[in-house]
Amino acid sequence: MKERGTLYQESWQKLKKDKIAMFGLFVILFAVLIAVLGGNIRPDPSPYANDGVSAIARLPTRSTVRLLNVRKNKEIPIASFWDKLFFGGQLPQFSHVPVASYFFRNDSIVVNLFTSMRKTSKSKPIQQSFELADVVYPISKKKEHQPYEENGKIVFQTIDGEQKKVSKEQLQKEIEKNNLVERTYWLGTDVQGRDLLSRDMAGTIVSLSVGLISVVISLIIGVLLGAVSGYYRGTPDTVIMWLINVVWSIPTLLLIISVTLLLGKGFTTVFFAVGLTMWVELARIVRGQILSIREKEYIEAGKALGYSNYRIITKHIFPNIIGSVIVICASNFAAAILIEAGLSFLGIGAQIPMVSWGTMIEQHKSFITHADKAFLALVPGLSIILLVFAFMLLGNGLRDSFDTQNE
Repeated sequence: MKERGTLYQESWQKLKKDKIAMFGLFVILFAVLIAVLGGNIRPDPSPYANDGVSAIARLPTRSTVRLLNVRKNKEIPIASFWDKLFFGGQLPQFSHVPVASYFFRNDSIVVNLFTSMRKTSKSKPIQQSFELADVVYPISKKKEHQPYEENGKIVFQTIDGEQKKVSKEQLQKEIEKNNLVERTYWLGTDVQGRDLLSRDMAGTIVSLSVGLISVVISLIIGVLLGAVSGYYRGTPDTVIMWLINVVWSIPTLLLIISVTLLLGKGFTTVFFAVGLTMWVELARIVRGQILSIREKEYIEAGKALGYSNYRIITKHIFPNIIGSVIVICASNFAAAILIEAGLSFLGIGAQIPMVSWGTMIEQHKSFITHADKAFLALVPGLSIILLVFAFMLLGNGLRDSFDTQNE
């Protein structure tokens, strides 16, 4: 155990000196942090960052909009920190109304609606009014509970049965303090008025989870079949190599699409489809490595001492091929991200409402030729490039660091 620890320590020391590989590792860890924290750090904490306002669709980058948050008239539980992790989020408690200007009239607030097309439109602003109590509280909409004014105060009943009596002045102050907010969309909004930065962050978990689960599936199948084929040879080797050659002869993307269509569309199907088609290269590498190691003197010594085949493979062979396996897994991780994005682009990957970088590109591909709107497709595209590039840099660094084991 001590010797194995020393080998990994030497590899880690070598890897730390590779600044390019460490940059890739930093990008990957940053992406993992975004994926794990989920709705806790996104500007839009809703599940899948799907809380959009159609009136502010396709806003340019760094746009600031004033929103009137109107309380929804139903019980919506407050999500905890743990509820917002990964794919979780806070269900929206408010409906968002973009405001160009506003004024109070009697027991209502009247807003001139803001739209992302206002600069090119000469039409008069559209007005919409909301009852003051309805903006701040989740009030009951039953006929017998309609709000009414009494002694200068508004009397109403909330959906949980609590009766309240609040002055108009107090409601106006509450609205101006807590319900009228300014929100900055740093990367603008998409075609449905959703925060593009939040959508891009939400897509990280889909890519990483597909990559991780696909690599785990391919690792289990590839290492198992490769080890059996390389160590036992004979009939097992013949059968496994025949299977490898058959799968290898089929174009990867075509095979994945076939598996996806067979099992049905969806997020869960994607990583099974990708994982079940990525094990071939790993199995070939493991088989080749074991074929060269199984003839070494220490393997023959282990057999002479009566060690079981399981112990020889796990204790004496695997530690010597783990470097190659890790490098292949890093490369497969990058490939899985690209494949998932491609499947989502084609509409057979992650399905609505789940957000994927490939889906984002597909929804905005028509804007690539528009200089002022191209960012809608470029942002998720650059995210894919950056994450895949990071895995390739890390994979190259791991390859160089594990090469020292053979020196």
